[in-house]
Amino acid sequence: MFRKLLLYITSDALCAYDWDHGVLGQGQTFPASTAGVDGFAAWLEEPQGQRLDVPAYLLTDLIEEDFQRQLLPHVRGKAGRALLERRKQQLHRDTPYRGSTLLGREDSGRHDDQVLFFALTNPALLQPWTETLEHLRVPVAGIYSTSLLSIALVKKLSIAHEHLLLVTQQSGGLRQSYYEKGQLRFSRQTLAIALDGVAVNIALETEKTRQFLTSTRMLARGDVLNTVILAPAVQIAKLELLCDNGLEVAYHFIDLQLAGKRVGLRRTPALADELLLTLLGKHPPSSHYPPGALARYYHFQRARNTLYGLSALIGGSAALWCAINLLGGIADDAATERLAQETTTYQERYRSVMSTQPPAPAKTQNMKVAVTLGQMIASQAPEPGRLLGILGAALDQAPQVALSQLHWHAGQAPARAAGSQPAQQRGASLQGGSALAGIPVAPPQALRMEADVAMPNNDYRAALATITAFAQTLARQPGMQVTIEETPLDLRPTVALSGKSAASSPDSQARFTLLLAWQP
Repeated sequence: MFRKLLLYITSDALCAYDWDHGVLGQGQTFPASTAGVDGFAAWLEEPQGQRLDVPAYLLTDLIEEDFQRQLLPHVRGKAGRALLERRKQQLHRDTPYRGSTLLGREDSGRHDDQVLFFALTNPALLQPWTETLEHLRVPVAGIYSTSLLSIALVKKLSIAHEHLLLVTQQSGGLRQSYYEKGQLRFSRQTLAIALDGVAVNIALETEKTRQFLTSTRMLARGDVLNTVILAPAVQIAKLELLCDNGLEVAYHFIDLQLAGKRVGLRRTPALADELLLTLLGKHPPSSHYPPGALARYYHFQRARNTLYGLSALIGGSAALWCAINLLGGIADDAATERLAQETTTYQERYRSVMSTQPPAPAKTQNMKVAVTLGQMIASQAPEPGRLLGILGAALDQAPQVALSQLHWHAGQAPARAAGSQPAQQRGASLQGGSALAGIPVAPPQALRMEADVAMPNNDYRAALATITAFAQTLARQPGMQVTIEETPLDLRPTVALSGKSAASSPDSQARFTLLLAWQP
């Protein structure tokens, strides 16, 4: 958000500033009275209510601000948060504006946590202003303390002292904040007694603060309290005469003009208010004090802006997608047109070339068909090589079988001669020479083999077992069907068995016939 409302609240007035794109406007002061509250409401509603949607940041500079350092057991998680909340309520039960920050842990003992508790002890000072903001539904981003915000000022000014007392003259009075190793430990506000615009009681108030820090053991005896005073250049010479360095106090002075340049303020401020407001406008931290119900309109505004942003992102993505598709369509149309022109050009060149050629003996389509048929015949025409290879592998596994004759046939297996067993038929008969040539599919093949099987001691049983095993070996091949057409012993029930039994018979061989029907 480039615009903000920075509201500087003291005990007796509110000073409102417009923050627009990193520039702090002129302040408008409203006294803490009925007329001042009404004037503040009118200022918010003008011009044309444009300030009502601008988030407001409340910066308090009140004397009724309490700081207490406590030791708490080192507890994490939900139990630790509950313990911290109980201690806040015990210390400051009469105000909703309370907070805490962890300073560190003790070096000895139980290593307890060092916690700084702070609170605005008189919430009635904020009530008229917060009620006006609530009534006009102004989004409140947070409530801040000048004491806590001055931590960022110390970092911007690069002030590095172990024991530092920062003294600033603000609208609420003279503010003295004590830092130990860069962490805020204590802050107090007193009235400034001015003579010719110079706060003549700075040295006195500094000594009072030093004595308090020593009595509460925040500052050990013998430690040097480095006091840094922010003042206009015309006052520094007079302040140097009023502030004498001692054994336990050392004074340092920083020109407000130089401090303004460090924080990015374009003009020289008269008080430290504008320094803190510039820091708040540039880099607002998390709210020091809980704004409570005041923040709901701010949360509504952030949710609304988030939804607007998401809607814009979705709309932009959709527009980008449409643009990409449109450009892609234009490119595709151009490519299609270019391809059509190239096609027309190539067709014209083809017709021109073909017009100069002599008449071809055959049409191109016929040549394509002839090439296709040639390829089909070359790959699917029947030939006995693969079938003989299968048979040879089976013969290698059956040394008792000796091949006698082979009859290979392309197509359906032919029937045996009269008097023999009928051959098994597989499928329909293939008709015509094209089918036998492998058009459109490879034709079946048949192989009738005559072979002799060894019969030691005229053992027909062993011979039949060898023939059966040999036939089963061939039948395991894919697409192979094996039929035993003739065996050494005719086992048909219509044939009579005859023979002689002798004590011993010489070794002999028996003839058998197999029909191999194979579909590649």
